[in-house]
Amino acid sequence: MEELLQQWQTGLRQPDLEARAAAQRRWDSIAKPLGSLGALEKLIMDMAALIGSPDVGIAKRAVVVCCADNGVVREGVTQTGQEVTARMAGEMVKMNSSVCKMAQAAHCDVLPVDLGMVRRVEGVLDKHVMDGTEDMARRPAMTREQALQAISVGVDLVKELKTQGYRLLVSGEMGIGNTTTSSALVAALLNLPAETVTGRAIERAITVNKPDPRDPLDVLSKLGGLDICGMAGLFIGGAIHGVPVIIDGFISAVAALLAQKLCPGCDVAMIPSHCSEEPAAKRVLMVLNKYPIIFANMRLGEGTGGVCLLPLLDMALAVYGGHATFDAVGIDAYTPQGGDKC
Repeated sequence: MEELLQQWQTGLRQPDLEARAAAQRRWDSIAKPLGSLGALEKLIMDMAALIGSPDVGIAKRAVVVCCADNGVVREGVTQTGQEVTARMAGEMVKMNSSVCKMAQAAHCDVLPVDLGMVRRVEGVLDKHVMDGTEDMARRPAMTREQALQAISVGVDLVKELKTQGYRLLVSGEMGIGNTTTSSALVAALLNLPAETVTGRAIERAITVNKPDPRDPLDVLSKLGGLDICGMAGLFIGGAIHGVPVIIDGFISAVAALLAQKLCPGCDVAMIPSHCSEEPAAKRVLMVLNKYPIIFANMRLGEGTGGVCLLPLLDMALAVYGGHATFDAVGIDAYTPQGGDKC
C-alpha cells in the first residue's frame, strides 16, 4: 500500500500564482483601503491559488467528522469511556451535537464518518478500518497498512464530496482519548519532552514504541489514531483535488502537520481557523506557518472552531464578489503604500 504515498505526493496541486494575483487585483479594485480586510483577504487569495481561479465560491460546504476509538483510554487518561464516541456520533446523525447546531447556523452540512469506532452507529458513514486502535502505551496503535488505509479514506472522501458539489470542507473529529494521541504525536514529531505536552502514558508510549521522527508514517502508526489518519487524508485530498480544508483545533492541526510531513506541499489546501487552548496548538500551527484569525479559548473539537470561520469567509466573499469598485463609486483608487498589502 505504501505506493499510495508516492501517488499522493506526485498528485499534489501547485499553487496557481496567476489566480492568486488575479484575486489580489480584484481585492485592490474594491473601494476600500488596500489590504484593509487583513487576513481575510489572504485566505481568499490562498483559496484562489488552490482552485486555480479568482472566482472563489463556498456555498456548499461540509464538516467531515472523523470518528474513531483510541486504545490508550485503558490507561485512565480520560474522564469518560469509549462508549461516548459512539454516543456522540449518534447525536451527530440526529443533528443534535454542538457542531451540528453551529453548522446549521453557518449553513454547513455535517458528515460523521466511522473510521474505527468500537461500536457501530446506524447513519454514520461506514469507512471502518478496525475496532479502535491498540493501547499505544503497550504496543503500536496500528500497522502501517491500517494507517494508510485510514488516510486513503480521507483522500477519497474529498474526491467524492467534490463530485457532489462541495467546495470547502472543515476537518472535525470525535474520539475519546484523541487529545492524548495527538499530544504523543507532537512530542515525537517535534522532539518535545513528553512532560511538556502531557502525561506519563505518552512518555511510556514513546519509550515502548520508539517512533522514528524521520518516518512520519512510523510515528502515526505507532502513536496515532484512525481519526487523525482520516483528517490527514482530508488535507492531502484537498491538495490533490483542489478543495480547501479548514484546520479546526489542536487535534486537527496535528493531523495537518502529519499530512504535510507525509506529503510536503499539501499545506496549500490548509486554511487556519482558530488557535485552540491546548498548550501545543500554537506551536503546531507555527511549524505549519499557518496563522489563525480566531482567538476564543475554544477546545471543544468536533470541527466547531473551523465552522466558526465560515461566516467570516462568507462576509469576506460578499465584499470580494460585490465589486463596489473605485470606478463605480467615482473616487480615485488607492495606491500601494508600505504595509498595505496582505
